[in-house]
Amino acid sequence: MAASKLPAAAFTLKQFLQRQKVIGLYRNMLRTIRDVPDDADRQYLRDWARGEFKRNKNATSQDAIRMMITQANMHLEELKKSLALAKS
Repeated sequence: MAASKLPAAAFTLKQFLQRQKVIGLYRNMLRTIRDVPDDADRQYLRDWARGEFKRNKNATSQDAIRMMITQANMHLEELKKSLALAKS
């Protein structure tokens, strides 16, 4: 029987999809933060987002990752609402 060509640390399909979701969420958050008008607030939010994602990058529990995705989505929606109110 031939050996698998996949590296030992290859992701499962579920892990791969979840990773793509996290990366998309991170990019979306950074794009949204670009719209913050104040330079200091924008820098603070960018540092906060980067720090949170870095701090949790080694999480492996699927449930914990799902919970963090939900929390990040809530933060993102709250930021979008705040920006929309500020533009009004």
